[in-house]
Amino acid sequence: MRLKFTKILCAAFIAALAGCSEAPEIHIVPNPESLVKGEGVFKIAGASIVAGEELDAESAVVANTFAQHLTLVTGRKSEVVASAAGKAVEFALNPELAEEEYKLDVTKQGVRIEAASAAGFRYATQSIGQMLPAEYFGKEAAAGAKWILPVVSIQDKPRFAYRGMHLDVGRHIFSVDEVKKYLDVMAAYKLNRFHWHLTEDQGWRIEIKKYPKLTEIGAYRDGTMIDKQWDKCDGQRYGGFYTQEEVKEVVAYAASLGITVIPEIDLPGHMVAALASYPELGCTGGPYHVRQIWGVADEVLCPGKEITFKFIEDVLDEVMELFPSEYIHIGGDECPKKCWAACPDCQKRIKALDLKSDKKHTAEQYLQSYVTARVQKYLNDHGRKIIGWDEILEGELAEGATVMSWRGAAGGIEAAKKGFDVIMTPNTYMYFDYYQSKHTDIEPVAIGGYLPVETVYQCNPTDGIPEEAQKHILGVQANLWTEYIATDEYLEYMLLPRMAALSEVQWCSLENKDYDRFKASLQHAFDIYDVMGLNYCKAVVGEYGMDYVKIEEQPAEEKAE
Repeated sequence: MRLKFTKILCAAFIAALAGCSEAPEIHIVPNPESLVKGEGVFKIAGASIVAGEELDAESAVVANTFAQHLTLVTGRKSEVVASAAGKAVEFALNPELAEEEYKLDVTKQGVRIEAASAAGFRYATQSIGQMLPAEYFGKEAAAGAKWILPVVSIQDKPRFAYRGMHLDVGRHIFSVDEVKKYLDVMAAYKLNRFHWHLTEDQGWRIEIKKYPKLTEIGAYRDGTMIDKQWDKCDGQRYGGFYTQEEVKEVVAYAASLGITVIPEIDLPGHMVAALASYPELGCTGGPYHVRQIWGVADEVLCPGKEITFKFIEDVLDEVMELFPSEYIHIGGDECPKKCWAACPDCQKRIKALDLKSDKKHTAEQYLQSYVTARVQKYLNDHGRKIIGWDEILEGELAEGATVMSWRGAAGGIEAAKKGFDVIMTPNTYMYFDYYQSKHTDIEPVAIGGYLPVETVYQCNPTDGIPEEAQKHILGVQANLWTEYIATDEYLEYMLLPRMAALSEVQWCSLENKDYDRFKASLQHAFDIYDVMGLNYCKAVVGEYGMDYVKIEEQPAEEKAE
């Protein structure tokens, strides 16, 4: 009897040992360009991190950051060393690789990462993180987790250089901490551009020291429309803004993750909050009020007045001081021309510029082209480039502008054929404010539309674009407009897991995409979201509705100030 019991114990012990060394399944999103799995595992907890002197300063920071995080989550010290004889993760410079390319080799003895830049090293560590237990994405030790990597060889690089995600904070504002959490998710999926939509009819969200009324008046509205009842508002004061110090904090945090923040100052439309603050900038002189309902306002900046351009340039001066991005987004979308047609100053400007209506465009549309060109020149003179929504194609567009195509793909196709650089963000695939399921009766209210994860995944940004023009497609971006998104948990719910699908559109070659493989990876993604404390939609696995319990919402004024 004792012998039998001993045998059972031995068998159990052997099984336990086997379980500890069993290679975990690999679920890396976005899917690497090339992945060859071997036999065995590498135990990474406590491994040294080798960062030689050949690494540049930024790459050395990536290695150090990885070591610190690995130490935190495993509970075992991973020291950064110049060389190591034992088990280690080696960061090795390979100048022959492309800017964002990396090689990752895991053996039973260690890990070797090769890259030409900090970006490549960073993406390699992000792939390592997804091969480890979900607890890797936490902020505390999880010593009970199996800190093992499967033996594998990966060579990887992105399809597109521009891999963006947008956030509208004009309709509803989110705290600096929530914006940072948003950036964390972007980094996990290898996105590298954060498009921050900072100004709207419903609120001005960035401190401009030369124009203090923009935040004293323009940052607050006296109510918000209730759901989709256009004639009803809640009567509750709402608003807030980011100080310049908070903006710097976000920009620095994004940079630490390898993400560039691109600010948007939307003009000449979507400017009612600015007009409420400085009514002399409008065609009629007001009075104007920060808009409480959604939709498009007829009231826009007056391009017939020189003070308008002085205002724009002053604002952009402070924006450029805060954001080192090569690009500044100037909007250009949804600008009604009704006021301009009736404005003596605008008509005088049209006459002076000899702008005339033709079969393609009205004189007022050409006036907007004048605004775009003038702002573009100002930014170009200061070493920056513009991005604008595809409406900037209505009229004459100056050379060097980049078009962001949102009204389907047509604007992007047209722009690419004309030789303009393009970022594809068609609403049919990339508007994350659309419903994620057809069960709208139990889903939180959304702006409309239907955009499940599968549809996002199906997007091919170069469809319909001649081969010779495809070089102008810089990349892909998804947009998250927040008319109906007022809380942190709802923001996250609309973002995830659609951002995971977006990342494969941005990163993977067409040959390397497989929706079934991607869908199989989502349970691991859900585990990661749980560890990160994120809300997310489970419609893709047949679960509907949002849990509102997770986060206790604070008043917007408290979050922003």
